Amino acid sequence: MPGRLRKISPLKNPDRPYYALGLEGSANKLGAGVIKHDVDGSSTVLSNVRHTHMTPPGEGFLPRDTAQHHRTWALKVIEDAVKQAGISMHDVDCICYTKGPGMGAPLVSVALVARTLSLLYDKPLVGVNHCVGHIEMGRVVTGAQNPVVLYVSGGNSQVIAYSKQRYRIFGETLDIAVGNCLDRFARVINLSNDPFPGYNIEQEAKKGKRLLPLPYTTKGMDVSLSGILTAAEAYTQDKRYRADAQPTLDEDIITPADLCFSLQETVFAMLVEITERAMAHIGSKEVLIVGGVGSNERLQQMMGTMAEERGGRVFATDERFCIDNGIMIAQAGLLSYRMGDTTPMPKSTCTQRFRTDEVYVAWRA
Repeated sequence: MPGRLRKISPLKNPDRPYYALGLEGSANKLGAGVIKHDVDGSSTVLSNVRHTHMTPPGEGFLPRDTAQHHRTWALKVIEDAVKQAGISMHDVDCICYTKGPGMGAPLVSVALVARTLSLLYDKPLVGVNHCVGHIEMGRVVTGAQNPVVLYVSGGNSQVIAYSKQRYRIFGETLDIAVGNCLDRFARVINLSNDPFPGYNIEQEAKKGKRLLPLPYTTKGMDVSLSGILTAAEAYTQDKRYRADAQPTLDEDIITPADLCFSLQETVFAMLVEITERAMAHIGSKEVLIVGGVGSNERLQQMMGTMAEERGGRVFATDERFCIDNGIMIAQAGLLSYRMGDTTPMPKSTCTQRFRTDEVYVAWRA
């Protein structure tokens, strides 16, 4: 009986080193990075520079102010990225930018910078899907082959698997994303935005003592998070709530740490459930967690327990590659460029709604 045919990758090893500059600015983080694809098929991160638009505790970030931040810091961030990479702009083969999804004004600001550089240095542009950037960076950093992808960030929550040159969405949030849920709750209890709200929620949750009941809402392969956020906020109006109390098992006291712990445990359990269903459906034993929330150690631990019980494993990265960054845009963009796909100047637009499954993944078998 003949063996299974091995799928040949359409992406051939380059005949020389290729370099790409990636620019990311879909939310409050402005990033620039340079990646190198070598003749042996390897990818090397040469630089990964980022600057974050910070707001006071209890406040979010507005599109107008975020766009202004990106315009202010773009030149400095790009100069640092190119300098750290040890190359010049003339060495770059293509300039990659985030086309979407994301916040309109910040996206447009970064796209304008990318177009300017393209004209100044006569380099082709490559518009990149933000979500695909996360996935491709996760794959190259961790070495995951064909995983179920849990993509969790401030603006997106999706369970994804690759099939026939598309990243197919198996499940997603029906309302707000998990990162948005955590960020908004951080504002409710007045946590700092430095380094980012989700990290401070995670640290508070480590001190929590009690698991408070919150709505657990999975609907098939999808999740709903607005109700659990509302319920968590309601606890801050409970007469038992003490904003300045230390965590305790006393049932007459609810602390911010207890609420952070309860919110994390419930939301992450929902995400693990729908990810496990996707693994069973496609027969995969690998999970790749990407996006800003993917750097949460408790989420990685819970997902790891589930995967281990199924005889599989979890792949994840630290905040250098989970949090929005320019290098992920460079990686996905350079893969497209090597397949002959570039973005003509008249089409170098942005879109706030750019679905992961709209992208033709030409570089995979």
